[in-house]
Amino acid sequence: MADVTDEDRERVELLSLISRSKDEFKKLSLEQLKRLQELVEKKDYSHNKKAHKSKVKLLGRINVRIYEITEGKGIWG
Repeated sequence: MADVTDEDRERVELLSLISRSKDEFKKLSLEQLKRLQELVEKKDYSHNKKAHKSKVKLLGRINVRIYEITEGKGIWG
């Protein structure tokens, strides 16, 4: 089994934070969102179709939220 890296720990910590509730996701700072995006993009889930699909969906949510923060209040609430 591969060693767990600091980036793995950081990714899991951010993912567990946002998985608690929708409100937690909206509370992330722009820096946290960009870091989570970077960490999730680096992780290869190609061996697991369901995990890869979740990754793509999460990256979409992150992109929308980054847009909301940088362009003003979001269209979707």
